[in-house]
Amino acid sequence: MGPMITEVSEFAATYVQGGSAHAAQFAAKKPDVFRQVSVRLLKRGLPWLVPVTLILFWQLAAQTGWLSSRILPEPLAVVKAFWTLAVSGEIWVHAKTSLWRAISGFAVGGGLGLLLGLLTGSFRFAETLLDTSLQMVRNIPALALIPLVILWFGIDEMAKLFLVSVGVFFPVYLNTFHGIRTVDKGLIEMAQSYGLSGWALYRDVILPGALPSILVGVRFSLGLVWVLLIVAETISAQAGIGYMTMNAREFLQTDVVLVGILLYALLGKLADVLSRGLEQYCLRWHPGYQGRAA
Repeated sequence: MGPMITEVSEFAATYVQGGSAHAAQFAAKKPDVFRQVSVRLLKRGLPWLVPVTLILFWQLAAQTGWLSSRILPEPLAVVKAFWTLAVSGEIWVHAKTSLWRAISGFAVGGGLGLLLGLLTGSFRFAETLLDTSLQMVRNIPALALIPLVILWFGIDEMAKLFLVSVGVFFPVYLNTFHGIRTVDKGLIEMAQSYGLSGWALYRDVILPGALPSILVGVRFSLGLVWVLLIVAETISAQAGIGYMTMNAREFLQTDVVLVGILLYALLGKLADVLSRGLEQYCLRWHPGYQGRAA
């Protein structure tokens, strides 16, 4: 009976020691977990530090009388104007119209820019034939085409679509052309030594190598589309965020004007987030994009 009690005591002591060791390990890891969570929260919140600080300063300046409500109404007045427009449904009609114009213009202009960029980047003859003409057109400001666009298309939706498409065409075109031409020649030679040629070489080596540059053009165009849209929507539009903003200006509704401006900013930020997500997904194989999400 005595040896059995001794064995049980030794087992209990070993179990307690093991539990203490696990507890010590957990206590040692606990600060690391908290530190990682704190760093992640800091990374998420730090980009919003400047906007929140500006809004607080703006509210303080408006309440103390430093800013006149005719020049810049306080943030609470802007929030009230947004709420009124949202409850009435007016803002959603304008946002839907502008979003459709932005998506359509980007699809047309970005799609053509991608196709011509691939064409001129891949074939020297196409570059010689087309690139000089495209570069001349690129240096014409899109806004300078407004009188001509009205003569061509009138004041219909086609005029707005044309202006947005022309504006987003060139960033995608230039970055696609640059991406194709700057693919590492060593990678192409190595792929050819393994027997790749023709479409397989283009699909598996050249296009992936050009993809980072192409996506930079896409991201830039997605931001530029909103800059062009607010001008395009001043051409006798009957709906859209730009129309809402210009109409509010006529009636000195500064709070509604700010709602339109902030709505453009939010939509532009959303487009940027989507483009970054597209980069993360399409370039998950790229060493420069691995681990960014963390």
